[in-house]
Amino acid sequence: MKQGLSLRVSQHLALTPQLQQSIRLLQLSTLELSAEVDQMLDDNPFLERSQDDSVREEFGLAQADTPLHRDDIEAEFAMNSVAGHVTEKAAAGQNDTETPAIEEDGQNWDGDGSATIAPDDSEWGGEARAHGNNLNGDEDADVAEMARGLVSLQSYLHNQALAVRLGEEDHAALYFLIESLNDDGYLEDSLSTLAADLAGNDATQLDPLLHHFTVALGLLQSLDPTGVGARNLAECLSLQLQALLQSESDRAQALIVGVALRLCAQPMELLARRDIKRLVLLCGATDAAVRQAITLIGRLEPKPGRRFVDVERNIVLPDVLVVKVGKGALAKFQVQLNAEVMPRLRVHDIYANALKGHKGGGNEAASFAALQQRLQEARWFIKNIQQRFDTILRVSTAIVERQKNFFTHGELAMRPLVLREIADELGLHESTISRVTTAKYMATPLGTFELKYFFGSGLDTDSGGHASSTAVRALIKQFIGAENMAKPLSDNQLSEMLKEQGIECARRTVAKYREGLRIAPASLRKEL
Repeated sequence: MKQGLSLRVSQHLALTPQLQQSIRLLQLSTLELSAEVDQMLDDNPFLERSQDDSVREEFGLAQADTPLHRDDIEAEFAMNSVAGHVTEKAAAGQNDTETPAIEEDGQNWDGDGSATIAPDDSEWGGEARAHGNNLNGDEDADVAEMARGLVSLQSYLHNQALAVRLGEEDHAALYFLIESLNDDGYLEDSLSTLAADLAGNDATQLDPLLHHFTVALGLLQSLDPTGVGARNLAECLSLQLQALLQSESDRAQALIVGVALRLCAQPMELLARRDIKRLVLLCGATDAAVRQAITLIGRLEPKPGRRFVDVERNIVLPDVLVVKVGKGALAKFQVQLNAEVMPRLRVHDIYANALKGHKGGGNEAASFAALQQRLQEARWFIKNIQQRFDTILRVSTAIVERQKNFFTHGELAMRPLVLREIADELGLHESTISRVTTAKYMATPLGTFELKYFFGSGLDTDSGGHASSTAVRALIKQFIGAENMAKPLSDNQLSEMLKEQGIECARRTVAKYREGLRIAPASLRKEL
């Protein structure tokens, strides 16, 4: 093999730690950002929270001394051959308006201190003014109010258990079972498994524990919501039917409840398929009674803990608030950042001033440099959070402007929108828009939505335009809501009805949208 030397010139881009931090903060959710802020406060002595924790009238972002422009960011890129290729994670999230874009590769029932820009040591998020806040009113929305007074399933059950007189062991067993419930209100593990796990190597404790768990289970299943503590779907439905039977005074209706109980003792797949013939034979009841019993079962709640889970999942603090101003044709929708999710941060004045007055010569040079490094990191952290919220506000404002018909007329007026449209309008990369719209929420007069909700593909219409997939879903839901339950609409019929509205939507697409809406097919929606 012949050996030789060759010279090759190439350029590679590498992001400084400050820009990497900026990208990372942009994609964090509200909870993740809060954890990041807490971690930085613990690690960096130059960073502190504002002493004023009140929510101010114009709470928002501090004005930076020097905004980040294209030249600033390009200067921050290190041009060297060691940096390697720019990874997707590092390259795809610049959050400044003039940042150059870097392209990326890629069935049931139910900081290092190297930055050259002038730092801003002023408090951020407290008395500082928000540039770009569109709301001029003097009202601060209390977005956490909806969460007050709401309880989890476990808390709800524990409160009921307080009214039950129990021995210490039985009360402890009931508490343990309540804490063992899943989100749907089911007890997934058997009592013997729970007892064995709790007893450990002490076999003498197994039988007493099993006894206490058995007593506690009966008490748990007597609590509200009915059906809680069931081990499977059949038991859940049976518990609800038994409660109905005890309160039912009409003999004929009680007979139907009895048939329904016998149906729940059969394999659940027969009930799911509505195999009337097999169920009639297995239950020894008439065809009409089985049909009435199936209808009754269909009205039961297969997931007793559902409403508590939905409440907990809906408790989100939105990053952006949309407020309707004016009435009628003059109504406008204004956007502001949510003060409750914005950290109030500033550089510690005493520490920063002490560092400025210190020469740092001699043997203390290394320590002085390290402290300067931490001070610069604190400044950059504040600035990067500022940029994060600036970008979120700009993107949200653009979304509201494009989807203003939605805020006026609802889902049916949603227009098709893709990330590229907002990216082109704001001069940002498409991947930046993707990061901004993921796990960020907007509170509106119509409810709270993830920013991604406002984006959707379009379907062709007879007029040559496009209909948003969100609007089509809403239309399908509307059609099904108005259907004759005795003759529910099939996917083909729904497709034809959409065509009559001038929307080309194939049967397979209708089926996909229907399943996304968690609506059963026509055969299961039919009222027997």
